[in-house]
Amino acid sequence: MNEMFNLKGKVAIVTGGNGGIGKGIGRGFAAAGSEIVIAARNPAKTAEAVREIQEEFGVRVLGVQVDVREEGQIRGMVQKVLDLFDRIDILVNNAGTNIRKNPQDYDLSEWDEVLNTNLRSAFLCSKAVYPVMKLAKSGKIINIGSMTSIFGNPQAPLYGASKGGIVQLTRSLAVAWAPDHIQVNAILPGWINTDLTRNARKAWPNLNERVLARTPTGRWGEPADLAGAAIFLASHAADFVTGVALPVDGGFSVMM
Repeated sequence: MNEMFNLKGKVAIVTGGNGGIGKGIGRGFAAAGSEIVIAARNPAKTAEAVREIQEEFGVRVLGVQVDVREEGQIRGMVQKVLDLFDRIDILVNNAGTNIRKNPQDYDLSEWDEVLNTNLRSAFLCSKAVYPVMKLAKSGKIINIGSMTSIFGNPQAPLYGASKGGIVQLTRSLAVAWAPDHIQVNAILPGWINTDLTRNARKAWPNLNERVLARTPTGRWGEPADLAGAAIFLASHAADFVTGVALPVDGGFSVMM
């Protein structure tokens, strides 16, 4: 049974993997034996994450500075990974940002910032690794959505639009690339303790109390809570699973 979830010998790219949910998933993959590529913009933060994962798990870890809004930089990242590892088995599209305002208060540049970072980047990164996975006749792509993929939020309409788009992109890529033996799935995190949600708690009064009241498990999630679902979707255990959007939310999405 353990072999079904074994990622030894695999190479996983995690965008935005130097902190928060991305780092939690990267650590989980490393514990399962995968070699890790942390693709992010902040080189100092990335270097620290690389050091931490290498020292704790003993796998090879590559840090790549990349702006996932830029197609040329994404192609360069993919080539660096192939130059070192000669393969790409797993892609986690996790990089994301948010700007919290009422809908009428945004300008177009803010729309572009959120949609390009959260949704366009997932498409571009998936498109960039597709030829590698097609040639290998194997690949796992995991897109990170959100509870705003399901529910509306009056002060995060751009984020919600991008994360709703993630679910539809996941379904379309899953159908298009199934003949190439590539599975594409999404994870929908609930309220997880990250820098983004810590800022949200500062911005929204009583958010902590509202989240705890709505979450049946009675707590906020931690980045490590995403690792199990990601390992499943990245492993042979999920070879017949594609196009799903899996909530990892402590029951938030099923609570009345």
